[in-house]
Amino acid sequence: MTERLQKILSQWGIASRRQAEQIILAGRVRLNGAVAELGQKADPEQDRIEVDGKPVQPQNRPERVYLLLHKPEGIVTTCRDPQNRRIALDLLPPALRQIGLHPVGRLDAASTGALLLTNDGAVTACLTHPRHSVAKTYRVWVEGQPSAAALQQWQEGLLLDNRLTRPAEVRLLQVQSDRSCLEVVLREGRNRQIRRVAAQLGHPVQSLHRLAIGSIHLGKLVSGQYRLLHLSEIGFLQSQVQLSFARKPENPSSNPLNCTKEK
Repeated sequence: MTERLQKILSQWGIASRRQAEQIILAGRVRLNGAVAELGQKADPEQDRIEVDGKPVQPQNRPERVYLLLHKPEGIVTTCRDPQNRRIALDLLPPALRQIGLHPVGRLDAASTGALLLTNDGAVTACLTHPRHSVAKTYRVWVEGQPSAAALQQWQEGLLLDNRLTRPAEVRLLQVQSDRSCLEVVLREGRNRQIRRVAAQLGHPVQSLHRLAIGSIHLGKLVSGQYRLLHLSEIGFLQSQVQLSFARKPENPSSNPLNCTKEK
């Protein structure tokens, strides 16, 4: 059965769907000896697919693994870094770095907390899709003390890049002399969204820590350590994938990460 190369690579745990597209565009993928192009289809049972010179073989498809990592400050949540900074995968033992694990979404280098890693491309594609609305909970220290009006504005949505943010849950937890601690729950993940919104409201972020992704909580996991997800947590992720099938895409022709169209 033929499928798009980026889907095959994500299903085999080599990369997320988006990362697979980047790998293909970078010329690192070959199909039957020729450099592959984005959008090409292949049959893993019949065609020879290579990534960085290594063949992708159906019998070598790794078992699906789901991890929760407590990301420390300074760690980059990409699979490669041109600046040679430490990446999240560097915190895992060698055996786990060989099975195609990749971060689900991102936390910027200065942020800490809950980060999912998996080699399940379907989970990654759906949880990072702009239409997906799984709640992510953060503890955020900001400069000064936001007014009730500022918090309400954050809750209702602000313009970022000429588009309103989705409604958010924002709760004031603690006030010190020159800073405040907030709990922020988002159901979208624009680039550096919390930092940009806080700065726009006049209260720049001092520290940002992610506590939970949906029902998956960081708990007492120590910084720099990881754990396997519990069966109930894996069930939560798989339920999100199933929900994506039921959602009609807003514009399927323009979205290469559409989980409903391509699984």
